[in-house]
Amino acid sequence: WRIAVNRSEAARFGADISTLGQAVQLLTRGITVADYRPDDAEGSIDINVRFPSDERTLEELQSLRVPTSAGLVPISNFVTFEPSPRTGTITRVDQERVVTIEANVAPGVLVNDQTVALRSAIDAMDLPPGVEASFAGEAEDQQESMIFLAGAFITAIFLMFVILVIQFNTFYQAFVVMSAIIFSIAGVLFGLIITGRPFGVVMGGIGVIALAGIVVNNNIVLIDTYNDLKKAGLSPLEAALRTGAQRLRPVVLTSVTTALGLMPMVIGLNINFFTREIVYGAPSTQWWTELSSAIAGGLVVATVLTLVVTPAMLMLGEKKASRGVPTPKEAEPAAV
Repeated sequence: WRIAVNRSEAARFGADISTLGQAVQLLTRGITVADYRPDDAEGSIDINVRFPSDERTLEELQSLRVPTSAGLVPISNFVTFEPSPRTGTITRVDQERVVTIEANVAPGVLVNDQTVALRSAIDAMDLPPGVEASFAGEAEDQQESMIFLAGAFITAIFLMFVILVIQFNTFYQAFVVMSAIIFSIAGVLFGLIITGRPFGVVMGGIGVIALAGIVVNNNIVLIDTYNDLKKAGLSPLEAALRTGAQRLRPVVLTSVTTALGLMPMVIGLNINFFTREIVYGAPSTQWWTELSSAIAGGLVVATVLTLVVTPAMLMLGEKKASRGVPTPKEAEPAAV
């Protein structure tokens, strides 16, 4: 629609043209009247005023009253609404015609679930030749982030494995150290289930990568102590049992203190030292809840499992290694 203002009629009523424009904007897009800067946000938030959604109609606009020198006068006295053809535009990307369809998900609905449903519906459609559908926006950003984080995770695992092989001079013990990462992934899912958070590609992926570098420390300490006790002359079984007994307290205390340090972010606790207020679920904590839940849950579960599984895997390796060593035979008496 095109709005045409009869300037002579507007002048006769003493109506200001800018006032008319603000009145139309108030009913359609809204007017920014002020801004608000919350204490827990970095930027300011615009405060817009406009009509309710059920009143933003052409009939309501025609009956809208605007202030003039003669009082409140319906805007239709000096404004006419004329339908006009919309100027067509052809959008191209890489010389290909593109039509963009935008939509927002409803509150409480996951973008990934809707994306999967839309892909299934598109695959079931009989599209004309040359017509393709792709997802952009948040779905595209998540796909790019997932590819980057997957590459970073694989690179980190490879570098850690190489360093561990050089340190312990054995592939098996390096594999035992890296097994803590598998246990931690189960803990990540456990922590997210407890907090009721979905696994996000960005923050959840960063949590898994950060956790991979943390949980291997417990296994490194256990295996290093085990090797030292074996060098001191202890049998493999006694060395494994004594390793678990000696390193139980430091390993548990390290993991528990780390998990407790993450608890304020896990429960969304925000402490404002200026106003001396404690707020739960503040907007500034929502971004970090998923990351902290992944790290805390994975660390606790991996610690409990490694204290039991790591000594057992070390004994399993010793048992398999002893099978390949031939038992020395008794020397036969020499013939006279």
